[in-house]
Formats: sequence, structure tokens, C-alpha cells
Amino acid sequence: MKKTLLEITANKLTKAFLNNKLIAPLPLRFTKKLSEAQKLRKLCESKVSDPIIGFKAAGTGIPVMKKLNEKEPFYASIFKKNFLKSGKKVKINKSTFGIELEVCYLIKKIFFSSKELITKKNIFKYISHMAPCIEVVGYRQRKKGITSFGDLCSDFGANVKFLIGQKKKFKRINIGNLKTNITNKKIKQSVNGNTNTVYINPLNSLRFVLNKLKKDKINLSKDFYVFTGSTVGVVPILSKGLYTGKIDSLGSAKAIIH
Repeated sequence: MKKTLLEITANKLTKAFLNNKLIAPLPLRFTKKLSEAQKLRKLCESKVSDPIIGFKAAGTGIPVMKKLNEKEPFYASIFKKNFLKSGKKVKINKSTFGIELEVCYLIKKIFFSSKELITKKNIFKYISHMAPCIEVVGYRQRKKGITSFGDLCSDFGANVKFLIGQKKKFKRINIGNLKTNITNKKIKQSVNGNTNTVYINPLNSLRFVLNKLKKDKINLSKDFYVFTGSTVGVVPILSKGLYTGKIDSLGSAKAIIH
């Protein structure tokens, strides 16, 4: 039976994802509209046997949403192969376009057996821990720039690696107004941010992802992470070396870029 362009494209992109290789840019039909990009992303993810350890929210900056004429963010699965402890090395390529600093949450597996819609009031009972996290973002394609959310979504959410700092037991803090910073001291690169840039706040971003998981009938058998989006935007990687991200009241995460 002849394979469709969707199947052929998914096979190429999945192979590139698994082997850390680059391919030619994806056909525009899979990246221009978010709905089509979602189909490709889900098909690619279904072809990966590596365990899913969590999910990321992407496109959480409201100014970017407005600029690209989108009404809400999107999410993508995160696989174990791309999940590292703070301080590990991350190899980049010409299609890597930046580094982000995020708040992440560890969610109890009881979430999957719940029937209720996740709200601002009941969300807390599902959260076990929280932590700072660095995400290295980029494509599996030989291309740069973003013209739509479909560009990011179609390519596994454009996630390269996640490096998580020390987890803390969840407690209610003013998560919507924490100062953040990411720095490469070697070249004196320093970018400040705030958790209020993340889709109102990281908890709201978390709520968005959890309700999308329910809608899509996703089910895992263990606790899982949700990465809520960048507090500093996409910071360009100007040099190799150590990048340190700090979030007030949460701690820090580190990545060695090489």
C-alpha cells in the first residue's frame, strides 16, 4: 500500500529525532496551520518507543500568540531520552535556536483517573513537586526562524533537551511574579525575566496542558512532568559553555552547551 505524504514525512522526522540528525525543511502543508502540525506531531510521537516522562507547554508568550494570530498555546510530549539532570552537557547544531528557563511541575498519576475539569481551585491536589528547568530548543530540520506555531509544533514541539534542577515539594507561592535570570558568565551574557510572562502564570499554563491531556484522552501509568513555558523568552546561545538559570524561591538549573 502506497504511503501518504504525512506518513513519509513522519518517518523522516522521527528518524531524525531518534538519531539526532538534520533533514530538509518539512513541507509547508504540515507547518502553516497548527491543526495540521498537530496531526504530524502526534503521528511522530506514536512512532517513538522511548518512554514519555511528561509534556511541555509551548507558545505561552501572549505577545507571540497575538503576533502569530493564535488563541492559545499547544503542548507536546517529552521523551526520556531528552530529559537530563542539571549540569549535563548538551550538543547543539545550526538549527538550535535558543535556551529557555521554565517552571516545571511533577504531577501525581491520580490525575489520569480523575473525571473533573482542572480548575484554579482543584489543581493543587494533583501537584507533587516543582522545580526550575532549562529547555534547549531547536529543529530537527535545516531551517531557522518561526513563522507560525505550526513550525514549532510539527517538529516535536522543537524540544532538544530538558535539564531539571532540584525538585521541591509543592507549596503555594506567588508563582505569577517571580524574578528569573539566565546567564553565561564566560561571555557576560545575562537575560532577566519574570514568571508572569508565561500565559498569565505557570499554574495557568499547567492547567491548560492538563485539560488538553484530558481532552486528548492521554493516559500514563506513573507521575509525570509538565514544563510550563519560558520565563525569559528564547535566549540565543551566543557561546558554548555553562548557562545557569535561576528562579526566585525555586532555585537554579544548569546546562553545559557544547
